[in-house]
Amino acid sequence: MFNPISLVKKAMIWFSQGISTKARIVIMGILLLFSLAMLFAAYKINDYFENDPNACFACHVHDEANKQWAKSEHAGINCHECHHSTKKDQLIQMYRFAFMGQRSVAPRHGEVIVPRTLCLRCHWERDEKFPKAPDISKSRYHAKHVFNEKIECTKCHGYKTHKFTMEERYCVTCHLNKELQPHDAAMQTTDAKGNKACLPMGSLPCFNCHTDRTSDLMPGRKKCLFCHGGESVRQELIADGTIDVRHFQPKQETIQKAIKLKISANAAMQFHCYECHNPHVKARPDWNNCTTKCHKNVLNVGKHELHLQMNLTCKDCHKPHEWKVSPEQAKKDCVKCHEYKDPKNFLK
Repeated sequence: MFNPISLVKKAMIWFSQGISTKARIVIMGILLLFSLAMLFAAYKINDYFENDPNACFACHVHDEANKQWAKSEHAGINCHECHHSTKKDQLIQMYRFAFMGQRSVAPRHGEVIVPRTLCLRCHWERDEKFPKAPDISKSRYHAKHVFNEKIECTKCHGYKTHKFTMEERYCVTCHLNKELQPHDAAMQTTDAKGNKACLPMGSLPCFNCHTDRTSDLMPGRKKCLFCHGGESVRQELIADGTIDVRHFQPKQETIQKAIKLKISANAAMQFHCYECHNPHVKARPDWNNCTTKCHKNVLNVGKHELHLQMNLTCKDCHKPHEWKVSPEQAKKDCVKCHEYKDPKNFLK
């Protein structure tokens, strides 16, 4: 009967008494070199499986995911920086590949997911290994969604495997009923050739308007002027480098078609555009809101009640974004009804 203990004893006796000292030194050297070689081989094998994406590709036959990874922002980062799994899980996957013939895997398989704590390690805590990782510590988008709402990063980034930049209108998958309303006939304009062209705001990406320049992510006044204002406003916003202008700038065609506003520095009612405009509901403001939402006592002032009874709307006299009736405007508009009265009398 085979006795391993007896065999070890015989080997020890032979090593200590049966050979010369020189032979023992040679054998010890060979064993040491063999042990070092085995340790080095074990290190390289472990390093290959832990840090070389090719090791993952040997079993993970999902070509589309590999292609997306290769052209993504994370192309220079190995799989295990984001996908953490235990040795047990790795051995199970290797067993399935080697002995059960499993040659392909689903995009989301097993327990290998990417929790936001791993994303924050590079994009918030600033891991020294990846100094160029975008910093979200000053982003109000992420403050609201990641920290306040506890939403996982992969809900927005990576909802399609290894595609990290959000699609233009992905926000509406959660923010239901927030689709922009297409501009109707009243919003049509005429191009240089005299052709009617519908302004394209109804298909704009969410970030063309919503910005992390404001605490509530609502479009600030200047963000609306990115399209509706001059080049100086656009350059100012671009210089700020916020996420919305880095990744989702409006197309030049959109900017060119947008109605350009010249708002005086001392114009009345210098508040956010969304106080009157709500493009998620309708393209144009509801002018009835003027007297019900803000100017509730306007009927008691001057001749407002009389003019409204004549089916005039607020904007017939108070031109949007200027509001105050100027002498020049009075000469054109007031005389349409009051042709025999000096326009200056209406401005007292």
